This record gives sequence, C-alpha cells and structure tokens, in this order.
Amino acid sequence: MFRAFALSLTVMTMPAFAETVEIDTYIGAAEVTVQPDRIAVFDIAALDTLDALGIEVDGVVSPLSVDYVSDTAEGADPVGTLFEPDYEAIAAGGYDLLIAGGRSSRVVPELSEVASTIDMTIWEDTVGQGLARLNAYGEIFGKQDEAAALQVTFEDALDAAKAAVADEGSALIVMTNGPTVSAYGANGRFGWLHTALEIPEAVEAVEQATHGEAISFEFIRDANPDVLIVIDRAAAIGQEGDAAAMTLDNVLVHETAAWSNDKVIYLNSANVYIANGGMQSMTQIVSQFATKFAD
Repeated sequence: MFRAFALSLTVMTMPAFAETVEIDTYIGAAEVTVQPDRIAVFDIAALDTLDALGIEVDGVVSPLSVDYVSDTAEGADPVGTLFEPDYEAIAAGGYDLLIAGGRSSRVVPELSEVASTIDMTIWEDTVGQGLARLNAYGEIFGKQDEAAALQVTFEDALDAAKAAVADEGSALIVMTNGPTVSAYGANGRFGWLHTALEIPEAVEAVEQATHGEAISFEFIRDANPDVLIVIDRAAAIGQEGDAAAMTLDNVLVHETAAWSNDKVIYLNSANVYIANGGMQSMTQIVSQFATKFAD
C-alpha cells in the first residue's frame, strides 16, 4: 500500500555498556544509542510522533504552532527556533541526542558538532517516511509496541478516509496566503493527499516546485474540481489576514462543482503545513476527510 520502507533495525550490543540501533535517517543509515537520557527536538513532525509515543523531551524549539504537543513541550528547555538554534543553550543542555528535520535540516552539520544528531526529515514520501520515522523512534526509545499500535490506528483511519472519498471525483489542493493562492499536485509537497487517499487530480502536473504554482481564481474555475482541498498558510503560522474561506468566497470559485456541492474541505493548516508527516498530524488529517465525506 505504501512505498516500501525498509528499516535496518539491528540492535547491536557494544563491548562496553552502550547499546545502539541502526536506523534509516533522511541522509542515510545512522547508529544511535538506545534510550538516550536527554534529547532535544528541532522538528515539529518529530515532536508530534514522539508525543504520540509518550516520549518526554528535554529541549524543544519554539514556537510549536501545533497545540496538541504543548504538554510534551511544557517544562522542556528552549533551544532556539526551527530556523535558528540556540547553540549556547544546546551546548549547556548536555543532550545525548538532537533530532532535526524539515526546516532545521540545513543546520544538522552544526548541530552534529555539539551532540549526536539525526536528520529525520519527511519530504518526498510523506506517509512512507512518516511511518519509517515512527518505527525508528520506537527502536531508539524501546517503544516498538506503541509504534505498531500507532501505525494500525493510522492505517485504519486512512482506510476509512479512502472509503469516504472513493466516489467523490477529482480534487485540487490549494494553499492560501492571505489574498494569494497556490496550487499543489500529486508530486508536490502535499501530494500524499492524492496518493494515499487515491483521489485523482483535477489538473495533472499542477506543479513540481516546492512552493507550488501561483494560480488565479479563473484557474480554479476552469479546473472545476469535485473536491477543493484548502490549506491556510497564514493561519498555520499564526499570522493574521484574510482567512482561506474569505479568500475563496468569490463568483469564480462559486462556479466549481466543489463549491456548489459543499465539497470544500479546510484542513487543519498547522497539522499539514507545520507537522506534515507526524503520526498525529497524518491521522487527524485523514480523519478530517472521513468525517467530511461520510455518507
């Protein structure tokens, strides 16, 4: 069902007392000490999945942007932002493992000079890599059973969502940013919504670039999707501005089948834009589809 994700999870007993596990990271295999005492997290998708596994963190970036990880982050030491780690705080924190990814991926070399660091970016294959990261964390923290249970929960939610949207027709993914709108296709940043849910594209090859293709409202009208999937970037990052519903509420979008038939779904934007690939994020997103398109 998903692109195969192969984990090389061979537990190795070291000559002394250190026990390590080999996992796949975004940049290749890495050997990580199991049950690290102190960890700091620089990626919200990683924090999402660690939170789901019940793993406490000792250092975390801010802002978090997704509210459901606040309990796990509460009491953790601040270690900078997604884009600018606080290296002095990190060095003083005495961390055994730093978990980076996504927006913090570019600073992995610098973080690695301070403490053992893994790059757990989720990008090209959101579902496959998200599940691979889940199982890797399970091996590192001795939470294999919990990881397996979370995977089952997600797959059940995905199956329910696929059944709900099976006869809904084609879809177009758009992201608003105040008054502007971009479109994303099956090969784009949010393309897993097409592939995992098996929803055909209203327009093929919308974009190949990371940031989508800027579009007009005429483009949406001419695409005439049966389902319009909406992500509000401004809301995701906590900025004020025209809400997505207001931006799209115009005579051109009204002409689409999606609008006419009340088939516009506004995703929890922080989940999909900030924590994309986290287990809670993915499960909540597919559950939104199951609820919206339930008979």
